[in-house]
Amino acid sequence: MANAQILEQKKQIVADLVEKIKNSAAGVIVDYKGITVEDDTKLRADLRKANVEYMVVKNTLTSKACDIIGFENIKKVLEGMTAIAISEKDPVAAAKIIDEYASKHDNYQIKAGFCEGKELNVDEVKELAKTPSFEALIAKMLGSLQSSLYNLAYVLQAIVDKDGSAAPAEEAAPAAE
Repeated sequence: MANAQILEQKKQIVADLVEKIKNSAAGVIVDYKGITVEDDTKLRADLRKANVEYMVVKNTLTSKACDIIGFENIKKVLEGMTAIAISEKDPVAAAKIIDEYASKHDNYQIKAGFCEGKELNVDEVKELAKTPSFEALIAKMLGSLQSSLYNLAYVLQAIVDKDGSAAPAEEAAPAAE
Protein backbone atom coordinates (compact mmCIF):
# COMPACT_ATOMS: atom_id res chain seq x y z
CA MET A 1 0.00 0.00 0.00
CA ALA A 2 2.67 2.49 1.00
CA ASN A 3 4.61 1.93 -2.25
CA ALA A 4 1.53 2.64 -4.37
CA GLN A 5 0.93 5.82 -2.38
CA ILE A 6 4.55 6.94 -2.78
CA LEU A 7 4.41 6.15 -6.50
CA GLU A 8 1.29 8.30 -6.87
CA GLN A 9 3.00 11.16 -4.99
CA LYS A 10 5.97 10.96 -7.34
CA LYS A 11 3.71 10.90 -10.40
CA GLN A 12 1.96 14.01 -9.05
CA ILE A 13 5.30 15.78 -8.48
CA VAL A 14 6.33 15.02 -12.09
CA ALA A 15 2.94 16.17 -13.44
CA ASP A 16 3.15 19.41 -11.42
CA LEU A 17 6.72 20.05 -12.61
CA VAL A 18 5.74 19.45 -16.25
CA GLU A 19 2.83 21.88 -15.87
CA LYS A 20 5.05 24.55 -14.25
CA ILE A 21 7.69 24.27 -16.97
CA LYS A 22 5.15 24.33 -19.80
CA ASN A 23 3.39 27.39 -18.34
CA SER A 24 6.59 29.30 -17.57
CA ALA A 25 8.42 31.94 -19.53
CA ALA A 26 11.84 30.59 -18.54
CA GLY A 27 13.82 28.63 -16.00
CA VAL A 28 17.34 27.79 -14.91
CA ILE A 29 18.77 24.47 -13.68
CA VAL A 30 21.62 24.81 -11.15
CA ASP A 31 24.02 22.77 -9.04
CA TYR A 32 23.68 24.21 -5.56
CA LYS A 33 26.36 22.08 -3.89
CA GLY A 34 28.28 23.78 -1.11
CA ILE A 35 26.24 26.93 -0.53
CA THR A 36 25.50 28.02 3.01
CA VAL A 37 22.05 28.21 4.52
CA GLU A 38 22.44 31.98 4.85
CA ASP A 39 23.33 32.35 1.15
CA ASP A 40 20.51 30.02 0.13
CA THR A 41 18.01 31.99 2.21
CA LYS A 42 19.12 35.27 0.60
CA LEU A 43 18.92 33.75 -2.89
CA ARG A 44 15.44 32.39 -2.26
CA ALA A 45 14.29 35.79 -0.95
CA ASP A 46 15.63 37.56 -4.06
CA LEU A 47 13.94 35.02 -6.31
CA ARG A 48 10.65 35.32 -4.42
CA LYS A 49 10.69 39.12 -4.84
CA ALA A 50 10.99 38.57 -8.61
CA ASN A 51 8.14 36.01 -8.60
CA VAL A 52 10.52 33.16 -9.42
CA GLU A 53 9.80 29.76 -7.90
CA TYR A 54 12.91 27.95 -6.68
CA MET A 55 12.77 24.30 -5.74
CA VAL A 56 14.85 21.22 -5.26
CA VAL A 57 13.41 18.21 -7.10
CA LYS A 58 15.05 14.80 -7.32
CA ASN A 59 17.00 14.33 -10.54
CA THR A 60 15.00 11.21 -11.43
CA LEU A 61 11.72 13.11 -11.17
CA THR A 62 13.09 16.09 -13.12
CA SER A 63 14.38 13.63 -15.73
CA LYS A 64 10.92 12.11 -16.13
CA ALA A 65 9.47 15.61 -16.57
CA CYS A 66 12.13 16.33 -19.22
CA ASP A 67 11.12 13.12 -21.02
CA ILE A 68 7.53 14.31 -21.16
CA ILE A 69 8.45 17.81 -22.35
CA GLY A 70 11.23 16.69 -24.71
CA PHE A 71 14.15 18.45 -23.01
CA GLU A 72 16.86 15.86 -23.81
CA ASN A 73 19.81 18.24 -23.31
CA ILE A 74 18.62 19.30 -19.86
CA LYS A 75 18.19 15.65 -18.94
CA LYS A 76 21.92 15.12 -19.61
CA VAL A 77 22.97 17.60 -16.89
CA LEU A 78 20.81 16.15 -14.12
CA GLU A 79 23.40 14.82 -11.72
CA GLY A 80 24.56 15.92 -8.30
CA MET A 81 22.62 18.44 -6.24
CA THR A 82 20.15 20.06 -8.62
CA ALA A 83 17.65 22.89 -8.10
CA ILE A 84 15.39 24.61 -10.58
CA ALA A 85 14.28 28.25 -10.71
CA ILE A 86 11.14 28.86 -12.76
CA SER A 87 9.77 32.25 -13.77
CA GLU A 88 6.16 32.20 -14.87
CA LYS A 89 6.05 35.62 -16.57
CA ASP A 90 9.45 37.32 -16.82
CA PRO A 91 11.81 35.41 -19.15
CA VAL A 92 14.97 37.05 -17.78
CA ALA A 93 14.29 37.25 -14.02
CA ALA A 94 15.48 33.76 -13.06
CA ALA A 95 18.54 33.88 -15.31
CA LYS A 96 19.52 37.36 -14.10
CA ILE A 97 19.30 36.54 -10.38
CA ILE A 98 20.89 33.08 -10.68
CA ASP A 99 23.74 34.37 -12.89
CA GLU A 100 24.50 37.19 -10.47
CA TYR A 101 24.49 34.76 -7.56
CA ALA A 102 26.66 32.21 -9.43
CA SER A 103 29.23 34.91 -10.26
CA LYS A 104 29.71 35.54 -6.52
CA HIS A 105 29.80 31.86 -5.44
CA ASP A 106 32.29 29.59 -7.21
CA ASN A 107 30.61 26.38 -6.11
CA TYR A 108 27.16 27.42 -7.37
CA GLN A 109 26.99 26.36 -11.02
CA ILE A 110 24.45 26.97 -13.77
CA LYS A 111 23.82 23.69 -15.59
CA ALA A 112 21.23 24.60 -18.22
CA GLY A 113 17.99 26.47 -18.73
CA PHE A 114 14.97 26.93 -20.90
CA CYS A 115 13.09 29.87 -22.34
CA GLU A 116 9.71 29.78 -24.06
CA GLY A 117 9.91 26.05 -24.70
CA LYS A 118 13.51 26.05 -25.99
CA GLU A 119 16.42 24.45 -24.16
CA LEU A 120 19.38 26.68 -23.31
CA ASN A 121 22.98 25.75 -22.55
CA VAL A 122 25.03 27.55 -19.89
CA ASP A 123 26.29 30.25 -22.28
CA GLU A 124 22.77 30.95 -23.54
CA VAL A 125 21.50 31.28 -19.95
CA LYS A 126 24.28 33.78 -19.23
CA GLU A 127 23.42 35.69 -22.40
CA LEU A 128 19.75 35.74 -21.37
CA ALA A 129 20.81 37.14 -17.99
CA LYS A 130 22.38 40.14 -19.75
CA THR A 131 19.09 41.02 -21.45
CA PRO A 132 17.37 44.01 -19.86
CA SER A 133 14.12 43.28 -18.08
CA PHE A 134 10.79 44.14 -19.71
CA GLU A 135 10.39 47.14 -17.38
CA ALA A 136 13.87 48.41 -18.27
CA LEU A 137 13.12 48.16 -21.99
CA ILE A 138 9.85 50.08 -21.56
CA ALA A 139 11.61 52.77 -19.50
CA LYS A 140 14.26 53.08 -22.21
CA MET A 141 11.62 53.44 -24.92
CA LEU A 142 9.66 56.03 -22.93
CA GLY A 143 12.87 57.94 -22.27
CA SER A 144 13.56 58.02 -26.01
CA LEU A 145 10.04 59.26 -26.76
CA GLN A 146 10.24 61.91 -24.06
CA SER A 147 13.62 63.06 -25.33
CA SER A 148 12.27 63.42 -28.88
CA LEU A 149 9.26 65.41 -27.70
CA TYR A 150 11.47 67.63 -25.56
CA ASN A 151 13.73 68.32 -28.55
CA LEU A 152 10.72 69.16 -30.74
CA ALA A 153 9.37 71.57 -28.12
CA TYR A 154 12.83 73.14 -27.77
CA VAL A 155 13.08 73.70 -31.56
CA LEU A 156 9.58 75.17 -31.77
CA GLN A 157 10.34 77.51 -28.87
CA ALA A 158 13.58 78.59 -30.60
CA ILE A 159 11.60 79.45 -33.77
CA VAL A 160 9.11 81.50 -31.77
CA ASP A 161 11.92 83.30 -29.95
CA LYS A 162 13.78 84.04 -33.20
CA ASP A 163 10.76 85.51 -35.00
CA GLY A 164 9.81 87.50 -31.97
CA SER A 165 7.14 86.70 -29.53
CA ALA A 166 3.68 85.72 -30.70
CA ALA A 167 1.64 88.30 -32.61
CA PRO A 168 0.24 91.11 -30.49
CA ALA A 169 -3.03 90.30 -28.83
CA GLU A 170 -5.07 92.81 -30.88
CA GLU A 171 -3.85 91.30 -34.17
CA ALA A 172 -4.36 87.73 -33.03
CA ALA A 173 -7.96 88.23 -31.92
CA PRO A 174 -10.01 91.21 -33.20
CA ALA A 175 -11.84 93.07 -30.52
CA ALA A 176 -15.48 92.20 -30.19
CA GLU A 177 -17.66 95.24 -30.93
